[in-house]
Amino acid sequence: MTSETLETISPYLDACNVDLKSFREGFYRKVCHGRLQPVLDSIRLMKELHIWVEITTLVIPSENDDEEELAGIARFIAGIDPGMPWHISRFHPDYEFSDSIATPLETLQKAYSIGKEEGLEFVYIGNVPGESENTECPHCKEALIRRRGFLVEENRVRDSGCPLCGTKIAGVFSAENELPR
Repeated sequence: MTSETLETISPYLDACNVDLKSFREGFYRKVCHGRLQPVLDSIRLMKELHIWVEITTLVIPSENDDEEELAGIARFIAGIDPGMPWHISRFHPDYEFSDSIATPLETLQKAYSIGKEEGLEFVYIGNVPGESENTECPHCKEALIRRRGFLVEENRVRDSGCPLCGTKIAGVFSAENELPR
């Protein structure tokens, strides 16, 4: 989106999930027929406009699964806000990418580790039920929100924080707990 569009809709847009498909311009030109920089600029601006932003990267074998590239994505996100969630999703061969293999679980686990090493507080593995779905307190590592797929099984966040150590948790957990504008 253009900055003008984001500024116009920001009073009405509370949250956005942005697909950051790669950290290479060549990938964006070849695969997306677009450019990387406008995506990065939009993410930064959304944060400045107090829009809750979560990032999703679909990890495709031999396309965007290089450890250096994944570290670049994680470093970019952490540079904006270490509390910004990064969803690393498993690719399944389909449609125009039917010749590729599904993303190996080991690749996703490595990406998860890279995200944590780069300072991200909330990293999730998607499209793999039971794998890194829960929200943990970044301070004491207590499980705060337990999930199974898209189902929230337990939410222990109290007053926007960890009930064990009191660390404030980034996010919106109830209608009364809106993002500051």
